[in-house]
Amino acid sequence: MNFDRPDAGVGRVDAAVGRSGETSQTLDRGLRLLHLVADASGGLTVTEAANRLGIGRAAVYRLVSALTGHGMLRRDDEGRLRLGAGLLHLARRAQPLLAEGALPALRRLAEQAGATAHLTVVEGGEGVALAVVEPSWTSFHVAYRSGARHPLDRGAAGRAILAGRAGRAAPVSSSGELQAGAYGVAAPVLGVPGLEASVGVVALAPLDFDTIGPQVLAAARAVTTALS
Repeated sequence: MNFDRPDAGVGRVDAAVGRSGETSQTLDRGLRLLHLVADASGGLTVTEAANRLGIGRAAVYRLVSALTGHGMLRRDDEGRLRLGAGLLHLARRAQPLLAEGALPALRRLAEQAGATAHLTVVEGGEGVALAVVEPSWTSFHVAYRSGARHPLDRGAAGRAILAGRAGRAAPVSSSGELQAGAYGVAAPVLGVPGLEASVGVVALAPLDFDTIGPQVLAAARAVTTALS
């Protein structure tokens, strides 16, 4: 004869909840480890990672094994942990989503300023134009190609990103730094975890900074909202 037991499934439920908690903790530790390695320009040893995470070396080795298996981490010649190429693949897959999210703000900015608007992101230590929108009503404007690269210390877009690293949100301007006769104004995109970027405009004539600066800053904040 079979009798129903009210507590028959309690043990299984508790075990499932326990496994779920362990999985969440492991995922959290893995993500924290990736952030630690990303912030360490010289890489991290397993011991350093264990100390910063507050866990044992054996646990770090397990995390490293899983993350290196997916290409997210690698070891250099000295055995230090560094980011792997798998993260670049994910970043490239995410770029179209970033561009799509930024396009409405870029279109508004291009029409307001009468200048070519762009979203620039950091890739490989350089600024890369990820999305570009040209104004619809001007006779002449800068033809700025998506994918164009430039040093971060030249041009408004790159220098705005450097300003963002220092926590400064104010727009910056440039004149002829990337192309003779081109003028730029840009502001950093702040508040999106893992993203270093700026929004700006570039034109063939001097830009009224007092007018364009607030427009660019508003667009950068709109991009932050869209991507957050």
